[in-house]
Amino acid sequence: MLELQQVSLQLGNDPDDQLLLAEVSTRFPKKHFAAILGPSGCGKSTLLKVIAGLREPTHGHVEWDGRNLSQDGDMDPHEIGYVPQFSIAYDLLTVWESVESALRLRVAGLDLDEQEERLEKILGEVGLDEISDREVRVLSGGQKRRLAMALEMVSSPHLLLCDEVTSGLDPKAEDEIAKLMHQLSRHDDRIVLSVTHSLRHLALYDSIVVLYQGHVAYHGPAQFLYHYFGVEKPEDLFPRLAQRKPDDWHRSWQKHRNTYYAESKLDGDGAVDAAAREDVHDRPAAEDEAAKKRLEKLLKKAQGDDVGDEKKKDEEAEEKPRGKTKTEAVEHEGTPSALTQFGVLLARRWKIFFRDRGGLWLQLALLVGFPILVVIFALDGLPQIKNLNGVVNGNFLEQMKHEMEQGQELIKTGGLVSGLIMFQVVLLALMGSNNAAREIAGERLIFEKEKFSGVRPSAYVASKAAFLGVLVLVQSVWMAVFVNVIVQFQGSLLTQIVLLTLVNASLTSVCLGLSSLMKTAEQASLVSVYLVGFQLPLSGAVLALPKALSMLTQPFIASYWGWSGFIQTMHDTRFYEAVKKVTQTDISNAPLCIWWLSCHVLLGLIIAYTGCKNSRWE
Repeated sequence: MLELQQVSLQLGNDPDDQLLLAEVSTRFPKKHFAAILGPSGCGKSTLLKVIAGLREPTHGHVEWDGRNLSQDGDMDPHEIGYVPQFSIAYDLLTVWESVESALRLRVAGLDLDEQEERLEKILGEVGLDEISDREVRVLSGGQKRRLAMALEMVSSPHLLLCDEVTSGLDPKAEDEIAKLMHQLSRHDDRIVLSVTHSLRHLALYDSIVVLYQGHVAYHGPAQFLYHYFGVEKPEDLFPRLAQRKPDDWHRSWQKHRNTYYAESKLDGDGAVDAAAREDVHDRPAAEDEAAKKRLEKLLKKAQGDDVGDEKKKDEEAEEKPRGKTKTEAVEHEGTPSALTQFGVLLARRWKIFFRDRGGLWLQLALLVGFPILVVIFALDGLPQIKNLNGVVNGNFLEQMKHEMEQGQELIKTGGLVSGLIMFQVVLLALMGSNNAAREIAGERLIFEKEKFSGVRPSAYVASKAAFLGVLVLVQSVWMAVFVNVIVQFQGSLLTQIVLLTLVNASLTSVCLGLSSLMKTAEQASLVSVYLVGFQLPLSGAVLALPKALSMLTQPFIASYWGWSGFIQTMHDTRFYEAVKKVTQTDISNAPLCIWWLSCHVLLGLIIAYTGCKNSRWE
């Protein structure tokens, strides 16, 4: 049984702060299908989030199978399923792949045959078996809602919470989804709670909760709903609520609750009587005159009872045997290990990457275009650069003449060399921003839902790091080798590759961290672009910064460490001499630069993990 006892939720600690939920007390037995109704903004979705453990109540608590969730911790991911209002599937995956991914992320201990058997069963239950090979992006609204429920059914939860899953659908699709939820409530002792604005399917529900500005105005069978509020038509219900204050409705319901619960079998540990449910489904509630008369007699009797009698009933209800404790609960398959989840997430990310034609072409354009862009800017200065490498054979006078010519070009060449190195660094920084800025923020809601279902933030961030690491390595190695072949920079090519790779990795990692903190992908992209934009002026490679300012900024500027370390690899060549002629900024040694860039990478991953661990559920 699911039971809420005096649950209240307030936005702040001040008595005048907004009260989202006010002393909500309800109970739902097993094999129960309930609707949570009410005008917009009355607290329906908030109530669902409190039950799910996504929001902590200010007062009161939620009990599940006899255990206090505030004291004993939230439900196990296998016990609960939550279907939110937003999409929780990737557009580029098929229906089968989406459900298969959810199953492998949430349920351990199944071999391939068992996984396939369960997938076929789930897709059959929700009516998606015939379109399992379709991509999510081509599904209709109703089919996407079915898919959302299929994703939750992979672990056979005993509590299924559905938040506005019928909103925005055409009448036929709405009917199908409502009947599907009713069907799911009839298996595995499952409780299904559905937040909805629609009053079209009242006969399907075992009970209906009416919320008004955070207060429970009614909770009972559909057949008594109109009678209780004194209305004849569904469209008159919400206007009727507005005729009284929420506190008045709440006090009225507290007075009559036990009577309605007794009539609807909601006062015990068992489910609502099956015959009574079918009776409700077969006839409109407003036409059940016998039930009305029986209820009126009970109400008259209840009105004569004093407060002490109601308190006694509550105490007796409290003394009834509870459901199974946490240790007695039915055991489920365990949640897969972090390593297993990492493998599933990484494989899924690569699958999405290769199916995203626009993103794939952009990556190829950056991979090929940016190194060519560096070479184009180097073309006019290549003779001067290569002259620094060359040795002129001849007599003494010819060599002296050559040295004088090189001396005249030294400053010009030093500026070109420094600029080309910084150009590589900035372009790789831009690649890093493009790699990671949208990576978490763009799918944050899907991740939040998967985290709620048992996916570990560590596995998620590790899968992102592994995926992005491959992009970083390919981009950086290709940039370093391609430019070096044409420009012929001296120094250790391996060390130069390491430095450029770390520059790319550091911006990728930091932007991944920023992505985990931003609300939207657009915000993350904008902040990341600004971060790259500040790399060049704050590096000191173009214009030297004041000493005090450079000491504050340089530790955080990846482009400085990449540029400086790259130049240090040419310390024993005339390239280094040329660059020193045109810059006043200190050039650090390569090992120190590698150390600082590695710190940037680690810091970015820590931020990403922290951002993913903290909830950003909307």
